[in-house]
Amino acid sequence: MILRKRTTVKILSITLLAVILLSLATGCTNNPQGTAEIPQQPEPEVNENVITDMAGREVILPEKTEKIFSLSPVGTIMLYTLCPEKLLGWNYELSEMEKYYILPQYKDLPNLGGAGKNPPNAEEILKLKPDIIVYVTDINETNISTAEQFQNELNIPVVVLDGDIEKTADTYALLGKIIGDEATAENLCAYIKETIQEIQDKAKSISEDKKVRVYYAEGNDGLETDPRGSGHVQVLDMVGGINVAEVSKIEGSGRLKVSLEQLLNWNPDLIIAWADDRGGYYSNIFKDENWSGLNAVKNGEVYEIPNFPFSWFDRPPSVNRILGLKWLGNLLYPEVFDYDIKKEVKYFYEQFYHYQLTEEELAKLVDTSTRRQ
Repeated sequence: MILRKRTTVKILSITLLAVILLSLATGCTNNPQGTAEIPQQPEPEVNENVITDMAGREVILPEKTEKIFSLSPVGTIMLYTLCPEKLLGWNYELSEMEKYYILPQYKDLPNLGGAGKNPPNAEEILKLKPDIIVYVTDINETNISTAEQFQNELNIPVVVLDGDIEKTADTYALLGKIIGDEATAENLCAYIKETIQEIQDKAKSISEDKKVRVYYAEGNDGLETDPRGSGHVQVLDMVGGINVAEVSKIEGSGRLKVSLEQLLNWNPDLIIAWADDRGGYYSNIFKDENWSGLNAVKNGEVYEIPNFPFSWFDRPPSVNRILGLKWLGNLLYPEVFDYDIKKEVKYFYEQFYHYQLTEEELAKLVDTSTRRQ
């Protein structure tokens, strides 16, 4: 909710501040030429705009928001779908195939860091003078502290937004208020809300004995995955699939390595795999004799996750997953999630990516990711 009142920024404890500064410094501030001058924010005046973000923090906003940077690809994708003209930069160098679906004027925005092991580049961010920074993430103390540290270090307002897939519409609604374009945000929100509600209603009709056991094959050998309960497999959970990877997640870790023995023991009914052009193992699964005994392989139930401009399933876990809900639901349970997938894909790309797919482009996107007729 946007309010109008005066506030002060919460100051971290000295010990915590030192720890976070050290972690943020790597890759961000090492520059033999020196660092950019940090702008000094004026003392807040009475009646300044104040927003309560999704972490419950009160953040002073500038009078106008014309340039925005996101600390991670999750928020960057959302900004591109909602207000590409305000997007300051990407978090990594886009591949040529990713650029193919991006509007020409935004393909070559600068890489300002914030993806994987490439932290946000504080100096470059300051040079481009964003009005605000957004951080779409899990809401926890660690991420809140990171946001406050960036806000204090750069003297730029940082707004924390919830990255949970079920909070996507709320995140868009708040972004719409921040940028002053609630009408556009509401149009996207309506689609997101309708999709999530529809998926949840349809998933309830799937009986336990009909649920499909799925393995999510990640990495260049297919032997990495995300376990049950991970935010990276929310799409699978929501459509009623069973993630066979019932292993403990290590706190703070990403993908987990699994052994071939574990995979053979799980023996999934269906496999969804990273695309070949993402460095995945999709095509090799059919050629690898070690995988040939799996039911999914024997029955031809191995599918490539659509990947452009952003994965429909995961990484980055952003609004692209909303389309993924319809795709994966239809793949696992076509009689329950009886969507015309090509029609759904064309609509999503037009509304969210500002791109009108040709029939040839559409066919290429779904060729290896939908059921063989």
